[in-house]
Amino acid sequence: MKKIGIMLLMVSLFFGCENELNIKPQGSITDDLLESDSSVLEGFVIAAYAVLDGNLDNADVWRASASNWVYGEVTSDNAYKGSEPNDAQEINQFESYEPKVTNSFLNVKWRAVYEGVFRANQAIQRVNSSFTNGNIDSDTNDNFTGEALFLRGHYHFEAKKMWNKIPYIDENAVESVPNRVDVWDDIEGDFERAIELLPESNKVGRANSWMAKTYLAKAHMYQLDYDAAKPILDDVINNGPYELTALFSDNFNAEKNNNSESIFAVQFNVNDNSENDSNGRWGDILNFPQTGEAGGGCCGFFQPSQNLVNAFKTDATGLPLLDDFNEVDVTSEEQQFNKFRSENPNFEDNDSDRASYDVTFVPEQGTVDPRLDRTVGRRGIDYQGFGIHKGRSWIRDMSNGGSFLPRKNVHMQSQLQTQTTTGAAWAPNLNQLNYVVIRFAEVLLWRAEIAAAEADLATAVELVDMVRARAANEEDFVTQVDSETEAVTPAANYLISEYGTFTSQEQAMKAVAHEQRIELAMEGHRFFEIVRQDKLIEVLGEYLNDERLKFSDTELKSFVKRQHLNNVEISVDDEYFPIPQRVIDESNGVITPN
Repeated sequence: MKKIGIMLLMVSLFFGCENELNIKPQGSITDDLLESDSSVLEGFVIAAYAVLDGNLDNADVWRASASNWVYGEVTSDNAYKGSEPNDAQEINQFESYEPKVTNSFLNVKWRAVYEGVFRANQAIQRVNSSFTNGNIDSDTNDNFTGEALFLRGHYHFEAKKMWNKIPYIDENAVESVPNRVDVWDDIEGDFERAIELLPESNKVGRANSWMAKTYLAKAHMYQLDYDAAKPILDDVINNGPYELTALFSDNFNAEKNNNSESIFAVQFNVNDNSENDSNGRWGDILNFPQTGEAGGGCCGFFQPSQNLVNAFKTDATGLPLLDDFNEVDVTSEEQQFNKFRSENPNFEDNDSDRASYDVTFVPEQGTVDPRLDRTVGRRGIDYQGFGIHKGRSWIRDMSNGGSFLPRKNVHMQSQLQTQTTTGAAWAPNLNQLNYVVIRFAEVLLWRAEIAAAEADLATAVELVDMVRARAANEEDFVTQVDSETEAVTPAANYLISEYGTFTSQEQAMKAVAHEQRIELAMEGHRFFEIVRQDKLIEVLGEYLNDERLKFSDTELKSFVKRQHLNNVEISVDDEYFPIPQRVIDESNGVITPN
């Protein structure tokens, strides 16, 4: 959603104001005009949408990125921070599960979500006052109020999954509000009221009743309240306007923004004359290959983990390896290059010219899920049309982040300057690819999770297989062209099949969890999903143990050189992030540590 042209709200919740909740909108617009002009009232609603991207001031937006790549993926088994150890060092704290209360990332994320809460409350106050005074009709009041309630629910949800013990702030608050462990009823209340007020369809990118229903179901899923979530999900699946796109990759294609699978998405735009292209996807600007050959050259963060890549392996029938996928690594240049160096001790690696060396690279020969190469950039595979991923010469620091690259946030080569900035921003890889907060595949897999928990194996397998059948569409396979014959073939040994049946409840539950991971990988959900399902120690404990074992394992694993996770431990206290000390101090102790 575009930033509003006239800055109606110059506020910063919990930052630098004694009475931080009772701030008047600044500007020359009079209350009489606010009361009578629906377009001005809509500006307050748009202002609440405008901070969905976390961009408050065009500075270090990645700290509050809508995609939650730091908080939801780098903290999980899906991604390494990437880049170099000393670059953006505060992210290291998240990757090692030791974020400090003074970490600026937490400060900015808190500020962003509660700025959203504040703006939603301002919209509710202004719209309801105008309706009470007879200046707008009931339909206008309902729609604007419903949108603001939906957004207020979303912002509180973001805070809840980050910090758990948070203040819930409504439009009547005039001073700091204590933080509580349980604000789920309040969040659900916002979505329930939004469902009542909103129409079934709305302008592109704007909230409607189906979006509110889906988000309400998500709130129930985060409490493992399957009984409450089930009928809502059934309604959305059977009666809602959503369906899976024909191609998995359509969900990560800026030309396919707001497609049939996109339920709620943060809207981005570039080349719209906004200052420094401020409406673009700044929150992910660091997450591109460290090479000009792939459209930008900045900055090498957010690299998929070896563990994630291994999760895409399939067996001879095309099904996932649910229990032992991580026993043997999918081939990477990291392994082969380090082995090469150990066997050639006199080899001089010229870091000043990374293209000056090469290693005879033998790509993975085993079968893999085709979604792997729509999620991860691997050496030897075409990378978004920019050419074959060349390995280490495209990687900022392979010894820190491995040799894989992110793909879901990266535009296609053919989209340069149409879906990316034409040069107004400092980073030429800034694009307008929407970040989808909830998509329909996730809804199907939530419902499959419930079915598996209820031992309804037929429903569980039907829903999982819907997602897998879409992934098997050969039109979406990454391809390669033979230089001699010009024959076009799949770029890897892709093999995926449907389950058909689940033989046990245990298999169903494992299959659903695995499908959730590989379908939604690198989309900002993984850490929060692990916490939601009470699997933090089970999943991340095993992941960290495996990272340590790579240094003493046999075969290629013994040549992995990453050390930054070697001494990292996980505990139940790591389920939520610490509330920033600055917030506690500026509330005069009303807000307490979580």
